[in-house]
Amino acid sequence: MKAEIINPFLESARNVIEQVIQISPSTGNLGIKTIEFVKGDIWIQVGMTGQMSGNIVFGLKESVALKIVSIMMGGFVLTEMDEMGQSAISELGNMISGNASTILSNQGVTVDITPPKIVNFESSSLMQSKKALSIPLMMDGVGEMDIQVMIS
Repeated sequence: MKAEIINPFLESARNVIEQVIQISPSTGNLGIKTIEFVKGDIWIQVGMTGQMSGNIVFGLKESVALKIVSIMMGGFVLTEMDEMGQSAISELGNMISGNASTILSNQGVTVDITPPKIVNFESSSLMQSKKALSIPLMMDGVGEMDIQVMIS
């Protein structure tokens, strides 16, 4: 796996988060890790086909997802990740992935993305643990989101 494949997703995530929640995220260290589904975490999975195929998974604690969704909804406080919250956090993953696919296209790499799917601890048995390129984004006052890219 080449580390460069995560760069369009990292660039896109920074831009989208800055636009949507007005926070400039900082970046942690790039590494390879096994995706582990933990109770209380939410994962947004977006598939990718074309010249690059695989999955992009955005992982975050439910409390962080609730803060992000509340900001996205103009300050309306959510206390649980209901259907509206899941739709909003899915859209964040969709915006990041769509923007990354545009960046890739500008680099001459054609990809299509699938609609985002929420994966939580209860539904994680449907996905097998895999190794992924991973980089955390830290958002001051909100929390952390892991970007994990699995390309086959």
